[in-house]
Amino acid sequence: MQTLKLVAVSAGLSSPSSTRLLADRLTKAAEGRLTEQEYAVEVQVIELRDLALDIAKNFVSGFPSEQLGAAIDAVTGADGVVAVTPVFTASYSGLFKSFFDLIDPDALTGKPVLIGATGGTARHSLVLDHALRPLFAYLRALVVPTAVYAASEDWGSGGDEYTEGLPSRIRRAGHELADLVAARGPAGDADDDELVPFERQLADLRLD
Repeated sequence: MQTLKLVAVSAGLSSPSSTRLLADRLTKAAEGRLTEQEYAVEVQVIELRDLALDIAKNFVSGFPSEQLGAAIDAVTGADGVVAVTPVFTASYSGLFKSFFDLIDPDALTGKPVLIGATGGTARHSLVLDHALRPLFAYLRALVVPTAVYAASEDWGSGGDEYTEGLPSRIRRAGHELADLVAARGPAGDADDDELVPFERQLADLRLD
């Protein structure tokens, strides 16, 4: 049985945090899908609020602390990444952006990444497409087609006749991430000089 690594990055600042909750549920959906496909799954969650000072010090010293270095290694070594941020001033949080600024621009190339965001109102949902998706496109990550935004009113909502409820969106996005991760295989087995074409990975998606 192959073991795949999923890493969730949460930029939530409070505890408990809706951002962390969304990251956990997205990761759980992907983990369940991979388990159904008979993969063993290792899950790690990185809370950026615990690394805030280390991230700031890295910018002035040029070197990561041991804890921050381990977090960066976990993300770059993962088979799939779930990245979730709260919305501040119509974009991702500064802490979220600062963490990914510290990652080598080539380290996420071709890596499946599921993006998510939380906010107080649905009016901020476009942050996924005008801020997060361009960020990970710049990093040449393989961004999962379905991104998930959760406003306060989405929690506990079943949606309506025109929109899917949050649990449905989480399940669909998690399954898409899992299928991309399974198609790509463990990161350690991949040839760093050979990328799987995006079209082939999309063709391997098996959507319900």
